[in-house]
Amino acid sequence: MEIIQKVIHYFLHFVFPLGIAFIFFRERWKQTYLILLLTMLIDSDHLLATPFYHPCRCSIGFHPLHSYIAVMIYTLLILFPKFRVISIGLLLHMATDYIDCIFITHNCN
Repeated sequence: MEIIQKVIHYFLHFVFPLGIAFIFFRERWKQTYLILLLTMLIDSDHLLATPFYHPCRCSIGFHPLHSYIAVMIYTLLILFPKFRVISIGLLLHMATDYIDCIFITHNCN
């Protein structure tokens, strides 16, 4: 990963969710931020791949919880208030991984 890619990736995974939690869910921002961080557990599907990490592999469309069908389900979850924060976290995670895919396409042969 190039340095700019790492900065963007970790900013979107850790700092941006904090901003979302604090701005849009101010009364319960700590709980919301924790939920947004916990949505990163969907990366556990990387353990099913061999090797589980490859710097030139795009997660979107490769891993089961990063499939296009899964992304559609995460999008539909936003319609249900009880799952809205989880949906936002999962979609933010997918967007972050998609940005990584753009870098991968640009940097890998």
